[in-house]
Amino acid sequence: MAKSSLISYVLPIYNEEGNIQLFFSALNKATAKLPEYNFEFIFINDGSRDKSLEILTTLAKKDKRVSVINFSRNFGHQAAITAGLDYANGDAVVIMDTDMQDPPSVSIRLIKKWRTGYDVVYAQRKSRQDTFFKKLSADIYYRFLSRTASIDIPRNTGDFRLMDKRVVSEIRKFREQNRYMRGLVSFLGFKQIGVQFNRHARNAGETGYPLKKMFKFAVDGVLSFSTTPIKIINNLGLIVALLSFLALIIVGLVKIFDPSRLVPGWAFIVMSIFFMGGVQLIMMGVLGSYIGRTYSEVQGRPIYIVRDTLNRKKL
Repeated sequence: MAKSSLISYVLPIYNEEGNIQLFFSALNKATAKLPEYNFEFIFINDGSRDKSLEILTTLAKKDKRVSVINFSRNFGHQAAITAGLDYANGDAVVIMDTDMQDPPSVSIRLIKKWRTGYDVVYAQRKSRQDTFFKKLSADIYYRFLSRTASIDIPRNTGDFRLMDKRVVSEIRKFREQNRYMRGLVSFLGFKQIGVQFNRHARNAGETGYPLKKMFKFAVDGVLSFSTTPIKIINNLGLIVALLSFLALIIVGLVKIFDPSRLVPGWAFIVMSIFFMGGVQLIMMGVLGSYIGRTYSEVQGRPIYIVRDTLNRKKL
């Protein structure tokens, strides 16, 4: 690689005042090991309500390699990554969070693997310091996604990865609202490989992905790359219809050959109505999710809105 090669770091920020300084210090220490490269650090302030923007502003004034993209409000983690990719100039782009769960030193391993000829190098979690519930739910989710998705999305991976500028150029063409970045990168193809690492515990502050957001993000992953939910409700409808038909035959035979065994009452009928009503509502909900996503895309609203920037102009 030429000495002038540029590596861009895309760093989403949401209420990370307790982590930014520590992270940037560790990132500086890590990147200093590669003096043959130039670096730019693009922080995207995703509507933080703490002092994150003040800290980022100070960093940008002290270090011209630091640029800040300040959103008009919180648009979400995937939108922040999208903005960073839109503004990045590098020959390769590294995406990572700043809560110290993903060690900056691992990004150097991604860069070294990239220069051997790979277009995408994703960081794959060998272990993670999370709660038992989060580990279990993540394992179940990735297993389900691997079985249902129309593309191969590597398990135990997040958005922490490196992408060559050719891949970034293709990613910029995707402007869908409900974004699942790791799925989009897998969809593109190119030459990809994983680098295993041990994920650390969060250094400070609260996660930007509470249970509600995690559930929505998981749903985005499934609905963006699979029609399996529609197939499931179709099969469920066929099963319920078959069972209902069999029950109807049994009741008819009993009425003909042994009517004394029929117990008058309404409990079974009411339970059947509620069961069928519940199944239908679930089916409508799944179909509504797909329709709602279509509606969002038709509206054509911007993925994010930038209020102002520091040390950066969009390409």
